[in-house]
Amino acid sequence: MTFSLLLGVLGALCSSLLYGGGAALQALEARRAPQEYALSVALLRRLVVRPLWIMGTVCVVLGWSLQAGSLLLAPVTIVQPTLAVGLVFLLVIGVRVLGEKVGRREVLAVGAIVAGVVGLALSGPGQSSDVADPVVLAPVMAVVGLLALVPYALPRSGGQLALVVVSGGLGYAFCGLSTSFMGAAATDGSWWALLLWLGMAGAGAAVALISEMTAFQRAPVTHVFPVILVVQIAVAVGLAPLLLGESWAGTPVAGLVASLAVVAAGAVSLIGTTGVGAALATGSDNA
Repeated sequence: MTFSLLLGVLGALCSSLLYGGGAALQALEARRAPQEYALSVALLRRLVVRPLWIMGTVCVVLGWSLQAGSLLLAPVTIVQPTLAVGLVFLLVIGVRVLGEKVGRREVLAVGAIVAGVVGLALSGPGQSSDVADPVVLAPVMAVVGLLALVPYALPRSGGQLALVVVSGGLGYAFCGLSTSFMGAAATDGSWWALLLWLGMAGAGAAVALISEMTAFQRAPVTHVFPVILVVQIAVAVGLAPLLLGESWAGTPVAGLVASLAVVAAGAVSLIGTTGVGAALATGSDNA
């Protein structure tokens, strides 16, 4: 292992720990906010003045910075699986700090997600700097964005928890894809496109953050955060060939499908746990 590769792996590992720790700190404050602020900008206004939430957000931003730096030193096939290690760290925090109940089912589910993410990274297509034609790009991104907004169109009960969690994942996927398009625009010197995608990335991140904090109000972070991670990874893997020109030639499709199935099974298992099920039932009763 070369020195630069070692630094990339260490950076990705630190990034995964910051993501997990940041989510836990954000969840501590989000669950204290009144339910009436669910799925609203008022929720963020309440949280941005809370020291613990600010610390958690700083951790997440630092984690993103380390992830970006790690990708300059190590291939995505190493960085992405390393980020999934943060889910294991999150389970420990959930038990020791947040007092959440983590049993065999949660451990097995997170283990399945980590294994599936490793499979996705090893099976997925290689990177590309190409961007799809606007005729394809615009409607696909519009669909992703509109699906992320579905819970916001529901009655003010905060929507079904499952939809809120998926909204968070879709919002972060929208933000991630927009960030990729920003890089392509900067390379081409298209500054108007760069500003456009910067605005889109910010909008996606805002929607994702509100949905994620709303989900943290109603369910354990050890259940919510892994599912959000799964959704954004699955969307990125599924849309990369269409929007970023990544070729599937030579890609082991069977391994990719199997990895997605394992990840999905882990996510479904977490959603079906007692804590999330109770939150879902409460959301249905309030609708």
